[in-house]
Amino acid sequence: MKKQKATEPASEQGRFAYQGLERVIHERARLSIMASLIAHPEGLLFTDLKDLCTLTDGNLSRHIDVLKDAGLIDVWKGFKNNRPQTLCRLSDDGRARFTEYINVLEHVVSDAVNSAPDAPTRNRQIKEGWFPV
Repeated sequence: MKKQKATEPASEQGRFAYQGLERVIHERARLSIMASLIAHPEGLLFTDLKDLCTLTDGNLSRHIDVLKDAGLIDVWKGFKNNRPQTLCRLSDDGRARFTEYINVLEHVVSDAVNSAPDAPTRNRQIKEGWFPV
């Protein structure tokens, strides 16, 4: 267990660390992919996912590989009308991890909204001994 500094109250230590924000999800394109897939539990075809997230074929393919390697999505290959197709769907673990990620983001938003003062930063008082640089 990490030792707490004497000046930090127990309830404040790590308060804004947001450990549940996974870097693999946090990238904008992967966040878009995960949000698209959670909204479509049956999964999405590669072309539909590409359109929803406005990504190129190569960019989407690379992000799918990252999410698949992280165990967040499952990928199936198949054919329709003799044309190859790729279907992507959140894995069970991916759904749970993304839901937790969203819960942490909700805390971030709540902290920001609830902590925002009505007055602009310039008008807040600074303790004596501090000066602008």
